[in-house]
Amino acid sequence: MTLSLIDEMTETRGHADRECGAQGLANIITGFFGGMGGCAMIGQSMINIQAGGRGRWSSIMAGLALLGLILFAGPWLAMIPLAALVGMMFMVVIGTFEWSSFRVMRRVPYSDSFVIVMVSAVTVLTDLALAVLLGIVVSALVFSWKKAQYIFVHSRLDAEGALHYKVSGYLFFASVHNFLQAFDVRQDPEEVYIHFEHSRIMDHSGLEAVNNLTERYLKLGKRLHLCQLSPECESLISKADNLLSVSIAKPVAERPLRFPATGELPVLPV
Repeated sequence: MTLSLIDEMTETRGHADRECGAQGLANIITGFFGGMGGCAMIGQSMINIQAGGRGRWSSIMAGLALLGLILFAGPWLAMIPLAALVGMMFMVVIGTFEWSSFRVMRRVPYSDSFVIVMVSAVTVLTDLALAVLLGIVVSALVFSWKKAQYIFVHSRLDAEGALHYKVSGYLFFASVHNFLQAFDVRQDPEEVYIHFEHSRIMDHSGLEAVNNLTERYLKLGKRLHLCQLSPECESLISKADNLLSVSIAKPVAERPLRFPATGELPVLPV
């Protein structure tokens, strides 16, 4: 987060992998000397940038200066009023806070506004690390919920009487329920094909949904085939070959089927 903020302020591009590696190595080494691990400080970084520091030497000199003050100027540091330090930190907060968030609060989705307010409140009440972790979890849940609603299934009969389903969207744990509701196993003909050209099976729940659907067709003496799977989906299915009973095949229609465009005839509710 500190690196992203500094990159935005200086219009540069840092190396996150190098920073994490150096920070991790420094924390390991300081542990052998009885020191306490730490991370990048937003407040000190802001002061450094606002003072004109841009290169690596600015961070090194800031650290050496802080070390020298602690070792040799401890008595004088203790004479600084705490109120002065609080005022300095308030100025850092004012410069760090993204005030433009208030202007876009009503223009972004409500879920994003909720995450912004929640992370800000948790940061004030507890600490930044917990706020970031909670924000990532809530954002991931909101993203999964939104993606689960955008799955569509269209159906067409070919000249030989086989039924073809075209799936559009991501098939994962949150969209499995809507996916299964789109199939009428009892009313479908004996040959059924599911086209995954515009869909992806993302996790084990998606595999289980396809496997359960296959078993439901098999119990009624019908055959279900998966078509136009991506290489990633085929690899995922092949790894779970001992747990699944799906059939991967190419469609046998005499001519290409014309499906409606994605979202034109949504079988599943949005």
